[in-house]
Amino acid sequence: MNFWLVTTKKYEISLQLLNVSTKTTIIDKKLTSTQLQQIQIGQQAFINLISITSDQGFPENTLLEYDLRIIDVQGQHGLFELMPDIVYPNQSLPSFVIKNNISKMLHGSCRKPHFDSGDGLRQVDSLLAGTDFSVEKRPSMLMMSGDQIYADDVAGPMLVAIHQVIEKLGLYDESWINDDNAEVSTSKQLFKSNFCYYQRQSILPHNSVNFGYLNRFFATSKKPIFTSVNAKNHLVTLAEMIAMYLLVWSPELWALVDLDDPDMHRISPVYHQQYLAELTIINEFSAGLTEVRRALAHLPVYMIFDDHDVTDDWNLTRGWEEAAYGNTFSKQIIGNALIGYWLCQGWGNSPSKFDSLMNTTDNYFSEQGLTNQSELIDILLAWQQWHYHLETLPKVVVLDTRTQRWRSESKAGKPSGLMDWESLSELQQVMINEPCVIMVSPAPVYGVKLIETVQRVFTLLGKPLAVDAENWMAHSGTANVMLNIFRHPKTPPNFIILSGDVHYSFVYEVTHRFKRSSSKILQVTCSGIKNQFPQSPLNILEKLNRYLYATYSPLNWFTKRRSMKIKVRKPDIAIDTSLYNGSGIGQIKLSDNNETIETEILTSKNTVVKFTRAESD
Repeated sequence: MNFWLVTTKKYEISLQLLNVSTKTTIIDKKLTSTQLQQIQIGQQAFINLISITSDQGFPENTLLEYDLRIIDVQGQHGLFELMPDIVYPNQSLPSFVIKNNISKMLHGSCRKPHFDSGDGLRQVDSLLAGTDFSVEKRPSMLMMSGDQIYADDVAGPMLVAIHQVIEKLGLYDESWINDDNAEVSTSKQLFKSNFCYYQRQSILPHNSVNFGYLNRFFATSKKPIFTSVNAKNHLVTLAEMIAMYLLVWSPELWALVDLDDPDMHRISPVYHQQYLAELTIINEFSAGLTEVRRALAHLPVYMIFDDHDVTDDWNLTRGWEEAAYGNTFSKQIIGNALIGYWLCQGWGNSPSKFDSLMNTTDNYFSEQGLTNQSELIDILLAWQQWHYHLETLPKVVVLDTRTQRWRSESKAGKPSGLMDWESLSELQQVMINEPCVIMVSPAPVYGVKLIETVQRVFTLLGKPLAVDAENWMAHSGTANVMLNIFRHPKTPPNFIILSGDVHYSFVYEVTHRFKRSSSKILQVTCSGIKNQFPQSPLNILEKLNRYLYATYSPLNWFTKRRSMKIKVRKPDIAIDTSLYNGSGIGQIKLSDNNETIETEILTSKNTVVKFTRAESD
């Protein structure tokens, strides 16, 4: 049982845990140093990581209320006193339910604060505020499968808010080596620089690495290492990463920032119109965070990173890695994002995996600021324990498809496999003899065939970074091993794959036909929570895909799906489409024997889209 919160001081904290049905107290005590780890990230900022274990376990399928009490000279202050809006009507304490058997589960990815749509996480709150608050109806968990933040794509008003939070909390300064612009080599210099807002691409690291065949004639000209087309406000420092997390999870700090006047924040007049347009969306986003925080306080929440949690195209090719980690500045930016992920997302998934790292935090965080930062970054870049699994029914297996890549030895510009042979072998061992597995893959295992073909063409032209050519089938080694796992007689006969990344949603029913074994796979792709694909290009791509890769099209024989039967569950919306393009949060509902699995999206427009009509692809 794990809790995450941030305080302005290093408080003593007590925990109260109550069984509502039996009206008994399970825990009521001050937390010990083994149960509470506090990491100072600023003069007035402490991340509190609380992990509670019990030899007897905690009651399942019953409502558990909890309170975290801050202890100071004036006494104890509970959550309701400090944040009365964290509870639902007629509640005095927040609550949760532990469900080992998964009958309902929420999932989604890609939450960009300044995308012009509603926030899908608000639908989680609407769900809990309604009839689904009961023990029986409450979802087992919320799984967020990537791009919980966009470190590489930040709105101007959000970056201004980040800097005000850094100042108010005294988040720590840092320095770096910047070969491209030596005048901007500390956080203080960055924040005062004319390039700070909307112009950071001018100071981000560059490298002359050759990414592909078409570039070999231009290898002497430097190229940006970070490939995001929206890198104008790319986060750089650890303080910026931490402040971003505080601003996307909680409404608390938004009341302390002032964003209205772009001139006041040294925004160039050239960007005033963009700033004001983004400000309207950011204000709407921040207004919904009270609901988001309340929802997250009432559900078990799990996460895994994808590229935008660090930077676009993170580890896409061996050439990219050689450029990024060979440059001191870009390595530090990536490392800062990983430190932020570890402290604000990764630790809570499986705290025991981080015991060795948590025992050394005093080496890196202190009252004086960050120390040995490069050493910590080296440790996290080499870390091999970001993936995890949950001993639920069905078992949930969450993949790390970013740091265990199958790199090409022949061409530096060829897309890497999303997982290497060793990590895939470990995956297979985790799943052996399981009757059913819920596998969480940030990217879909089975994508839209035409889009994957376009990515392959650009890869052959030496431009994989131009189309974000990341899919399971892009690397033959990874693709073949994954397909072998699906057909192995000892791995589960039934898979549910939850994925995101692509900014549209779809559901495939896949049957693999082999001589020794046949696996049934339901892939549910839900993306984004607050993002979506440009509608016109998606319409064209889907229509072309339907014609070119129809059931009996000979083009299918040139894909790895020739031995598969794929049915598409279509959304129950008026237009004839297999894809839903809109923000929201996904929900799956499983019958007792997992024979029936309902799939739907709770849209940011307060509607429900069900995927029900299965047709052959």
